[in-house]
Amino acid sequence: MRFPNKLLTLFIGFLGLHNLHAQTNEVRPNVIVIYSDDQGWTDINSFGGKDLYTPVLDSLAADGVRFTQFYAASPVCSPSRASLLTGRYPQRAGLAGNASSHKGVEGMPTEQYTIGEFFRDAGYKTAHIGKWHVGYTPETMPNAQGFDYSYGFMGGCIDNYSHFFYWDGPNRHDLWCNGKEVYEDGTYFPDLMIRETNTFIDKNKDNPFFIYFAINMPHYPLQGEKKWLDYYSDKGLESPRDKYAAFVSTMDEKIGEVVNHLKELGLYENTIIVFQSDHGFSEEERGFGGGGSAGVLRGSKFSLFEGGTRVPAIITWPRGIEANQVRDQFSANIDWYPTLAELCGIHLPARRLDGKSLVSIIADKNEPTKHDVFFWRQGGSKEKPQWAVRMGDWKLLRYPVFAEDKELDERGFFLVNINEDLAETKNLAQQFPQRVKELEILYEEWLADVSLQ
Repeated sequence: MRFPNKLLTLFIGFLGLHNLHAQTNEVRPNVIVIYSDDQGWTDINSFGGKDLYTPVLDSLAADGVRFTQFYAASPVCSPSRASLLTGRYPQRAGLAGNASSHKGVEGMPTEQYTIGEFFRDAGYKTAHIGKWHVGYTPETMPNAQGFDYSYGFMGGCIDNYSHFFYWDGPNRHDLWCNGKEVYEDGTYFPDLMIRETNTFIDKNKDNPFFIYFAINMPHYPLQGEKKWLDYYSDKGLESPRDKYAAFVSTMDEKIGEVVNHLKELGLYENTIIVFQSDHGFSEEERGFGGGGSAGVLRGSKFSLFEGGTRVPAIITWPRGIEANQVRDQFSANIDWYPTLAELCGIHLPARRLDGKSLVSIIADKNEPTKHDVFFWRQGGSKEKPQWAVRMGDWKLLRYPVFAEDKELDERGFFLVNINEDLAETKNLAQQFPQRVKELEILYEEWLADVSLQ
């Protein structure tokens, strides 16, 4: 039986959840953050992917809140993960580009206080399961970054059967358990993730736990299970959409095995589950040149056009969040850190976060966004860096990846009103030069701020 959601939602929205445990005598909720990899904005049935079969993710969305305007702080893997883990822009987190997939190379600085450390210090049992990709030294691997238990790979991608780094070899095996290399050749990595996650839940079912479930799907190599490859073949999907779709449905089914396990143990009602993609879908050759979709949005992985940064996002907590909700406010992955802290009744650390708690937005669809302005900087060159600023409906990009030179003004700018031109087709920079100047100044002030950290 569900907790009386409307009453608790009002309590969350207007009084906050600090010290909720003491006030309600409820056990602190468990938390699972599911971070998918290279998944397009519409690549869930309930987000618009009507050619996809994703009943588990659709069910999670129906059980909680689905965000339509949710963003990653970077269009590539490592910076996005660093921002999730720290609640900070990637630049302030100290990892503005992809971390190395080579053993012995540092990544995110160790002085960052991760969400894993935060929950561990609050008495939670913590686990990292899956992809890491923010550091490959003992000091920057998961066990030294707040996770009591870790199982997965440290680089950017692996073959799901051999567990070797998928490209740029040779001889680079990448499977680790608590900092020690392990070998499980031939066993499907997503199945290993489910085994490890459900085992961790079994061992800690009587304690609050926090799991960072960084599933490496649908990132290339597109190795969906045969049943799903056959399913989409029968549906007549063309390549590469068929291969991509099979991997998405495989992922959905694997996530379902964790959700079902929580239900079997009676833990689902009091477990907060967050789902989000790390950024947009990939059009790289290693992934058959595409297969994902962002609907009408322009761009994909690597680009600061909407298709590279706007991602599917869900939060559900049957005991504390009302079901069947949709939120359209601008929100971002850096917001999960303070949001989860407030939902769990844990005071935030005395250090600067860029993220804002979404609790009041979750409680009220009319609550304004917590970000008056948001910034991105990723890729390009020293002379022509790619960056973007979003203020309200206005978005200014400079040297955006996948734009043609003729689309940009003489300084490399592309100005768009997202509300009027969601597909980012028309450059308004010459029409609104004062808006360009205003947003450029905001960006320069932000860059100076994060560069001082």
